[in-house]
Amino acid sequence: MEALLDRLKNAQRDLILDAAKVAMLPPDSMLRRIADLENTIAAVEALIDEQRHARA
Repeated sequence: MEALLDRLKNAQRDLILDAAKVAMLPPDSMLRRIADLENTIAAVEALIDEQRHARA
């Protein structure tokens, strides 16, 4: 799960950096992908947290 979380965060960071290079507002599709990744990251973090609490 941690490896998946790292890949998701890296993908999101790369998209944000690409968006920052554009002189105008990034396309809606790019913003949507960033937001989708944020939701997925939150879900994976919640699952990791649940697993940690289940082991404790």
